[in-house]
Amino acid sequence: MEKEKSGPLAGIRVIDMSTVVLGPYAGQIMGDLGAEVIRVESPQSDMTRWAGNSPHPGFGTIFMTCNRNKRSLCLDLRKDSAKAAFRELIKTADVFLHNVRRAGVARLGFDYDDVKAIKPDIVYVHAVGFGSEGPYAGQPAYDDLVQAAGGSAGLNAFIDPEAHPEFMPTLAADKTSGLHAAYATMAALFHRERTGEGQFVEVPMLESFASFLMIEHLNGHVYDPPTGDYGYHNIINFKRRPYPTADGYLCIMPYQVEQWRRILKLGGLEIADDDPRFVDMNSLRSSINELYDLLRTITPAKTSADWADIFVEMDVPFAHINSPENIMEEPHLKDVGLFQRREHPHEGGYVAMRHPVKFEATPADIYRDPPALGEHNREVLEEAGLSGEAIDALEAEGALFSMVPPPTGE
Repeated sequence: MEKEKSGPLAGIRVIDMSTVVLGPYAGQIMGDLGAEVIRVESPQSDMTRWAGNSPHPGFGTIFMTCNRNKRSLCLDLRKDSAKAAFRELIKTADVFLHNVRRAGVARLGFDYDDVKAIKPDIVYVHAVGFGSEGPYAGQPAYDDLVQAAGGSAGLNAFIDPEAHPEFMPTLAADKTSGLHAAYATMAALFHRERTGEGQFVEVPMLESFASFLMIEHLNGHVYDPPTGDYGYHNIINFKRRPYPTADGYLCIMPYQVEQWRRILKLGGLEIADDDPRFVDMNSLRSSINELYDLLRTITPAKTSADWADIFVEMDVPFAHINSPENIMEEPHLKDVGLFQRREHPHEGGYVAMRHPVKFEATPADIYRDPPALGEHNREVLEEAGLSGEAIDALEAEGALFSMVPPPTGE
């Protein structure tokens, strides 16, 4: 049985007709916060349902990580009967979220004007690759393309001018844009709460990602005329990297003058009391590359655990180096329960990540496991007011589709 929803968005109904990661991640965040999220899919479904091994087809690994707290309705919106049923569902919704390109959604008959005519106060959120006012409007967009156009693929040239462009090994543009989509939806809902007015919200990937990236990297070009170069120098310093220890690596970030002095002395280096590198923060910053090199010469003498004990006592910021292979063993994340083992009704045991933000009065939670394609067809359409006979007719026509595996153990 589904838990009673306690999150701050309890009572809000979201139609999530998005695919891949950006929109589904935004929809999952709202579901974690208590919204009722109905994921509307085509019979061809979403590529992430098929990406990665799973006990049954349609439960790919990426799909499992960004589609919990949703019900699945599978409609073939190329058919008029499915469109009619979808219009009835829209009447019950507060939010319509999708990433279908504008020309495509207009052909289906569900652009903003169409949907507003059905539900005047709808919050209509369109996730796009590129803003509609620019020359790239309407073009397809994928994470690699946006990383390239948004500036991140060229970041390594700041560190090594001879380096080739590289993509970050994560879906950075999709996920940051998904966060933009989530807060933008909630802001529009807040506006509706105040005024009763819905609105059209466009969330463009390139603009979202570039604004995220350039917070620090505009640097001196924040001013006109510029006061310095592009790129935040503390971040793009090629000597800024983890330090080797006797048995691995540590991230070490001494900030205060006395922390630097004490660490280097502890490593056996002679540091005079009047050393000009340790007068104040300005002298420290101007000597930082030399200090990075000095610290790197002493860290291999002790194990990571030995240095950790020392840094805890000295109150020096540090962190162990984790990778995806061992991050679930990170003591802090284990103690706060970020990774949770759950039992899926169809797929058996799996690992979910709980919502990371803590709400004292309205806690977020996991209310449902990721759904099978079309798993909730009948109950969703019945809630929208369709009769059993009408739903049977949709199934007979092929306008309604489902692919629900048997429960675990059968």
